[in-house]
Amino acid sequence: MVEYRKSAHAVRDVKYHLIWVRKYRYKMLRGEVAERTRDLIRQICQSREVVIVQGAVSPDHVHLLVSVPPQLAPAKLVQFIKGRWSRMLQEEFPQLRKRYWGQHLWARGYFCASVGAVDEETIRKYIENQTWEDPGENFKITAPREP
Repeated sequence: MVEYRKSAHAVRDVKYHLIWVRKYRYKMLRGEVAERTRDLIRQICQSREVVIVQGAVSPDHVHLLVSVPPQLAPAKLVQFIKGRWSRMLQEEFPQLRKRYWGQHLWARGYFCASVGAVDEETIRKYIENQTWEDPGENFKITAPREP
């Protein structure tokens, strides 16, 4: 069941599936490093009002399913997590600084897919079944014209 989040003027359910990988796919996220990684991601998300629905720290990549405030873009969220987390991990674990010179633990890109309560086809059918003025138009007006 969908659990909506509420604020003063909005009710929302904005979720993203995020994945990013270690630079060179080195399998360094194990043991204490993996545990600290999980803790840091939790702290960063909590500070940005991001709820982690589900997550996994694998040896060479991270999966997150997160519920985010609508004003927080996925690119900004990934930037916050990867940037802050990278610096903190390298300060705490000197072996990472030797392996990843230049303070770049993460590959540049990331994967992001939005997750919805309903799929695209359901939304299309819902919109299609509305009352329309012009049946051939794909962006229609549902209210009747005023006389």
